[in-house]
Amino acid sequence: MTTTTHETEITADERVPTIEIVREFDAEPDRVFRAHVDPELYRRWVGPHSLTTRIIKWDARTGGEWAFANDRDGEEIASFYGSFHEVRPDERIVWTFTYEGAPDGVSLETLTFERLDGGRTRLRGLSLVEDFETRDGILASGMDTGVREGYEKLDQLLATGAQR
Repeated sequence: MTTTTHETEITADERVPTIEIVREFDAEPDRVFRAHVDPELYRRWVGPHSLTTRIIKWDARTGGEWAFANDRDGEEIASFYGSFHEVRPDERIVWTFTYEGAPDGVSLETLTFERLDGGRTRLRGLSLVEDFETRDGILASGMDTGVREGYEKLDQLLATGAQR
């Protein structure tokens, strides 16, 4: 089996405190979407290779809530929580994302799943935070490593067909 490596683009807007993440996947939008809303699938791919994810609560529907923790060697390193504001199957997720260690730093994220030729998907995530200081702190936190490594794991999950 041939696996294509796709570049993860992470950009910060100079005018508004946003972070945009764009990544393509060799899978249909319904499969990439499902990997974002199914808690068992999500925990298998999200975050860096060095951490495991433990789902605490997961209600992936408009108005639902979620929470998960990242562990290393059985010890909790970080935890996150938020609300699902809109869940539109195979198209869009709008949710809040909060790091428990900085509860005032809420991010509003919009994920869109764009169908591409050849059974592929372009995932576009746009995160809006309150100010540039918060945005720059997120960028400096090493989130880029977690995003890139998480998407590598998602590529492997999609390639195995484990979620069908």
